[in-house]
Amino acid sequence: MSQLTHKVWMDRALAEAKLALAHDDVPVGAVVVRGGRVVAQAHNRREVDSDPTAHAEVLALRAAARALGSWRLDGCSLYVTLEPCTMCAGAVVLARLPELVYGAADPKAGAAGSLFDLVREPRLNHRVQVVTGVLAEECGAVLRTFFQSRRPQPAGCRGGAAGTAATLPATRGGVA
Repeated sequence: MSQLTHKVWMDRALAEAKLALAHDDVPVGAVVVRGGRVVAQAHNRREVDSDPTAHAEVLALRAAARALGSWRLDGCSLYVTLEPCTMCAGAVVLARLPELVYGAADPKAGAAGSLFDLVREPRLNHRVQVVTGVLAEECGAVLRTFFQSRRPQPAGCRGGAAGTAATLPATRGGVA
């Protein structure tokens, strides 16, 4: 698939991620595409649903399986704004997705190449093709803004270097 097509679907995932802000959840969005059309989309709902498994990827995969009438998501691509964690990467493998496309890397929890590479683990019965860095800056910016708004500013800080992305400690992916 072309880089332009990847950007179109990732832009859709970004719009979905921003919906999580309405219920104070980490803004991650996911879109499942098959045959040039959206099959399912979701955003993080852990806070609103009080469910630790309500990650955007898992919710989108569940909705896609229902829509297609099969847990095997053959021919589908998953677009997600943040590199999947181990739970979500495992779900991608179990759903037999052929392709995963993500925006921002997650060096602290990513399981699609950063910290682990579960989706391409040769000992598993399925491996996923991975495309990384699609709209990475835009995906990372949404996450950085979210986490910056939750951190107290140091006393006397007036917008200088403190609190910028370059000085922030890494949290869920090093993007914030």
